[in-house]
Amino acid sequence: MKLAIFDVDGTISDSQAHILAAMTEAFRAVGLTPPPPAAVLAIVGLSLPVALARLAPDQDAATQAAVVAAYKASYFTGRAAQPAPLYPGAKDCLLHLAAREDWLLAIATGKSRRGVTALIAHHGLEGLFTSSQVADDHPSKPHPSMVLEALRVAGVEAKDAVMIGDTTYDIEMGRAAGVATIGVSWGYHPVSELKKAGAGRIVESFAELEQALQEGLA
Repeated sequence: MKLAIFDVDGTISDSQAHILAAMTEAFRAVGLTPPPPAAVLAIVGLSLPVALARLAPDQDAATQAAVVAAYKASYFTGRAAQPAPLYPGAKDCLLHLAAREDWLLAIATGKSRRGVTALIAHHGLEGLFTSSQVADDHPSKPHPSMVLEALRVAGVEAKDAVMIGDTTYDIEMGRAAGVATIGVSWGYHPVSELKKAGAGRIVESFAELEQALQEGLA
């Protein structure tokens, strides 16, 4: 068996508008000026406390924690409450891979368990993943903990697994865990940065990703 480990935000789901809306509301809730969109998208994939430390380095720990709490509240009750849409081709790709006898699927994401559960239920993705590794249970990317646990749960060796994501954090996490890596071009970090991070391959669509996995190029 082989294991395909997927990031979520910027890889499976296009959550850009949700993340930007929630972050804007969170900063305003504590009386701070929201960071520019480019800065917010640059930290997508990191666990919230780590992300806020980068977005608001001049604020004390209590203020950063308040922004984290406000972000979580906004993401589930504010304008971002409806789960983000999937990228075109994402669901078909996941269904095709899950139906194969030689591939298992897993998730490794900076999202919370609550967010992942809501997204999976909203889009009818139940039962496709052997495990969902989330920010609640692990150090922030690019620490390899999420990938290592996904491997353990699936019973798959690192040489038979691939990390698929849109950020340098995904690529660095996969490399740190000793698995192959594939960067996707449609997410939040530039392809040039994914290549610098050491992505083994870059794909332009889910069809190309599925073909790469079928050919064993991962």
